[in-house]
Amino acid sequence: MKHASAFAEAPLLPLGPASPITIDRDEVEIVPAVPTSKKGKHPSYLADHRKRLRHRFLTGGAAAMPDYEILELTLFRAIPRQDVKPLARLLIETFGDLNGVLSAPIARLEKVHGVGPAVALELKIMETVTHRMARAKVMRRHVISSWDAVLDYCHTVMAHRDTEQFRVFFLDRKNVLIADEAQGTGTVDHVPVYPREVVKRALELNASALILVHNHPSGDPTPSNEDIAMTKQISDAASALGISLHDHLVIGRSRELSFKSQGLI
Repeated sequence: MKHASAFAEAPLLPLGPASPITIDRDEVEIVPAVPTSKKGKHPSYLADHRKRLRHRFLTGGAAAMPDYEILELTLFRAIPRQDVKPLARLLIETFGDLNGVLSAPIARLEKVHGVGPAVALELKIMETVTHRMARAKVMRRHVISSWDAVLDYCHTVMAHRDTEQFRVFFLDRKNVLIADEAQGTGTVDHVPVYPREVVKRALELNASALILVHNHPSGDPTPSNEDIAMTKQISDAASALGISLHDHLVIGRSRELSFKSQGLI
């Protein structure tokens, strides 16, 4: 027997008054989470709570709001008539923090009791917005003068991934970032990298320099012997064609490691 979720979300498609509500393996049943009045209205404390939360956010209190409250605000649209605080707290507990929630794959999100397609979609939209905002701060910018923004972007996009990803930043002769491309996605501890493909793409873009970036899902950015060997292969292949390798960044959960700073290139 399937049990109703305590965190029912708004369906993606409207249901008519007489429509039966069914569930499958990855959807939650739509049930009231709070009692309603005879007129069909929800208790005033729920509306009042949402109003207070929105007011705090809009009047400058966002910096002092914990992750779960920011998440509550995000969930309001997906679950319009229920208390979403328990679900927000459960998501933070499951994935660690707000970044972890937004970065979690849809399949993992929907394993959390109370998360269905509408909630997962809302979270993925928010993740996309944050990624694009961070990317906009580095694209077509001089990399050296925007280095902090580059690191912020790398952490935003990669620090909470649960599989390794390899990216390449392509720079022009003035060290302006002209392209940022994911070259491969792998497993929890490996990602395939093809040095000739990296250099080939640099030639196609008329790039003069490269910055390599990959993440370690373990959270520890210490490079492996394979990381060091792969970096040398790309450096040698690029150098032969007059393309410089400026750095290779390994992104951990809360910090990064620079090959250049460590004297590895």
